[in-house]
Amino acid sequence: MSAQTDPTVALPSDGLVAVVKQDCPTCRLVEPVLAALPQVAVFTQDDPAFPDGVADLRDDTALDVSLALDIDTVPTLIRFAGGVEVERTVGWLRASWAALTGIDDLGAGLPEHRPGCGSRTHDPEVAEELLVRTRGGTLSSRRLEIAELEDESEAMFDRGYSDGLPVVAPTPARVLRMLEGTSRAPSEVVAVIPPNLAEATVEKVAINAVLAGCKPDYLPVVLAAVEAACTDEFNAHGLLATTWGAGPAIVVNGPVAPEIGMNSRGNALGQGNRANSTIGRALQLVIRNVGGGRPGEVDRAALGHPGKIGFCFAEDEEGSPWEPLAETYGVAPGRSAVTVFAAEGPRGVVDQISRTPESLARSLALGLRAVCHPKLVIGFDATLVVCPEHARVFAAAGWDRTRLTAELDALLLLDRAEIERGAGGIEEGVPVSDSDRPLPKFRPGGLQIVHAGGGAGMFSAVIGGWAGGPGGSRPVTREVDPWR
Repeated sequence: MSAQTDPTVALPSDGLVAVVKQDCPTCRLVEPVLAALPQVAVFTQDDPAFPDGVADLRDDTALDVSLALDIDTVPTLIRFAGGVEVERTVGWLRASWAALTGIDDLGAGLPEHRPGCGSRTHDPEVAEELLVRTRGGTLSSRRLEIAELEDESEAMFDRGYSDGLPVVAPTPARVLRMLEGTSRAPSEVVAVIPPNLAEATVEKVAINAVLAGCKPDYLPVVLAAVEAACTDEFNAHGLLATTWGAGPAIVVNGPVAPEIGMNSRGNALGQGNRANSTIGRALQLVIRNVGGGRPGEVDRAALGHPGKIGFCFAEDEEGSPWEPLAETYGVAPGRSAVTVFAAEGPRGVVDQISRTPESLARSLALGLRAVCHPKLVIGFDATLVVCPEHARVFAAAGWDRTRLTAELDALLLLDRAEIERGAGGIEEGVPVSDSDRPLPKFRPGGLQIVHAGGGAGMFSAVIGGWAGGPGGSRPVTREVDPWR
């Protein structure tokens, strides 16, 4: 709200207004100038007695006027006419002050120019207080009070808001700063979160993004991931309730990934990158804290895996021989998107010798055959992360993603005699049948291929999934809000 229309800020409708602070050499320099100016209202940010000799000196230590006038630098001199600001100058520049006041010989003996100082509204020690004072009313979540001597991280853990690791306390100021990462209203409902089917507003997602350690720039990606994970197709409730160990994983495509510093190359599936680590964690915390999906309760995984704390990475599009994964799901080129899919922990596939696509595809197919169990088929989906050195083998032979997927599907048509129950002395397997028709390892569309990883090392990775298709989970892609 501007000072002209804010009824709580008393300003002259005509004349001069100056904003200063005693802790500013330039403000002290112009002290005699301000004392000599007729009809100037001087608002002081820090010392109610400064500057000396001013007839109309007003206390702005609460900074209400400075906020209303959007003061960045002191001293600032403003002329009002008819209750409207018509001109301002910052710092000390003799010519500008003379033009604004109409006094030609203003500040005789002073230097021609001195830069000003930062307004106290930008001081770190008051920034949070001012942010909450001016915008705190937009927050509607219940406030949690903790004792003065209580450790914030321990308080979050004791109250069940942590995934077992320390979290960042979601103070009102931190949540408000997080909300600056999106143009969406704090009260807008993003999704209904299983298992409790609780509505998650943008504000609730922002709170959990703070807990996870996200930056505001990450929030649009987190919001898109929450939307994708809470669809019927992804079936987060089923993924939570199963005793299998998979959890949600996120692949990020498009310009947002490099903009926020995501890692798509060396150690892409590992630790060390803030965006990768915290975006995936934020999704899991939303499911935990808003939806009630806690381990040992609705989350019934027998083993789980470390990636259930948070599993997120970017696809290496720049070095990829293929179109981005999101484009295969219908996202327009150049747009940012997330794809959420059910994931176990990754398992490496080593092949440092194959130099033909046929040989390398067979190696990768053997690695994929182990998903769930080498003798079980169709039930579970998988994601294959192809490293750059392996991708170059396929690119040199002209194999696109569709060709590689088709070749892998063909290699993963399994002989019934090898996978029937009892075969190989293993009771597990598919039921015995009179049919000799081979069975596919994955349902149609149950295998997706992503390009990521370091430039050296012929090690791709298989990420097993969970039951695919109806009754299970399918990968879901959502575009990221382009406003940041």
